[in-house]
Amino acid sequence: QVQLVESGGGLVQAGGSLRLSCAISGRIFSINAMGWYRQAPGKARELVAVITSGGTTNYADSVKGRFTISRDNAKNTVYLQMNSLKPEDTAVYICNTAAVPYSDMTRNNYWGQGTQVTVSS
Repeated sequence: QVQLVESGGGLVQAGGSLRLSCAISGRIFSINAMGWYRQAPGKARELVAVITSGGTTNYADSVKGRFTISRDNAKNTVYLQMNSLKPEDTAVYICNTAAVPYSDMTRNNYWGQGTQVTVSS
C-alpha cells in the first residue's frame, strides 16, 4: 500500500517562503515521478510542479522562477520550495506520485491528503 504524507503548509505573508515535504511510504517497486498539485476554492486542481525519476522538472507558468521542486531518493521524499509567495498561491497543495507498489502493479497513481498554504497580503 502506498501512503503519501504532506507537511510544511501554513500561513505566511506575501513575499515569504515555505517548504512543503511529501514522504512516500510502502513496498514500492518503482517511483516514476513525484509532483505537487494545488486546488483553490472554486478552481480546478492544477499541476504546480513535477519531477521525474530522471530528474526532469516542469512547472506551471504561474510559479516559474519562484518555486523549486526537488527530491531525496533515499528518503522517497519530494519537496516544494516556495519563495516570493503571493496571495494567489493560497490553496490546498496535494502531493502526487506515479508509483508502482509490489502489491498491485496495475496501479500507478496515488494522492496525499493535502496541506493548506495561506498567503496573506
